[in-house]
Amino acid sequence: MRKTLANPADGATTQTGDATTSPGWVAIVGGGPGDPELITRRGWRLLTEADVVVTDHLAPLPLLDELTRRPIVIDAAKYPNGKSMPQEQINAYLVEHALAGRNVVRLKGGDPFVFGRGMEEVQACVEAGIAVQVVPGVTSAIAVPALAGVPVTHRGLTQAFTVVSGHVPPGHPDSQVDWSALARSGATLVILMGVRTLPSIVEALLDGGLDPATPAVAMVDGFSPRTTTLRCTVAELPDFSEQITPPAVTVIGAVAGLDIGQAWLTALGSPTL
Repeated sequence: MRKTLANPADGATTQTGDATTSPGWVAIVGGGPGDPELITRRGWRLLTEADVVVTDHLAPLPLLDELTRRPIVIDAAKYPNGKSMPQEQINAYLVEHALAGRNVVRLKGGDPFVFGRGMEEVQACVEAGIAVQVVPGVTSAIAVPALAGVPVTHRGLTQAFTVVSGHVPPGHPDSQVDWSALARSGATLVILMGVRTLPSIVEALLDGGLDPATPAVAMVDGFSPRTTTLRCTVAELPDFSEQITPPAVTVIGAVAGLDIGQAWLTALGSPTL
């Protein structure tokens, strides 16, 4: 069994008294969309060399049970709209363990640089003089739609796609997204972290001129055994808000209307609502 510490202060961050101890390293590893088989070979190799692993809820946690070398595991949580370790605290633990001579893997879901705050962790390590590397991961923005048979681009339908964080709703003072421009862009829209704000996002897109009949698809729980796929029009999305629960990826655009058949989806274990 791996040792998991929700609070690393409870024994996980013992300081070394040896001033000659060489610093360890930190690897910011993208674990992919949840399927343990979709981590990169480099990411897996670094996991096998880690003394400490700092995980997220959406990281491929079953991989930790396959390790023969048992690292200390720190749970940073990062539950959608729920329990989450402050980013500053995560940064501090990465630096503290590395300075104590330990090799640290920060195991994240998806790709570290796609709404993952990976650069903040890199910056903290660089400022502390810690050797740090980034291992890209398969982003759920592309992989989860693919699981449901939805390509983010398709010849003759769209030549672009935009990945948008829905964490901040349209009209909010902190919003940096021009939803009206996206509504007119003709690009596929992939919305992450937008479950709570989806009704207001749909309203902003329709107000911006998006055709209400534009196809849409919402995929809940991506690569888990509980994954479900909901197909409708963009105007109908708010009607299904109770069925779209985090974590979810929503795709809006012509490609969402492509349907390769239920038999293929069933074979992958992805039931459709």
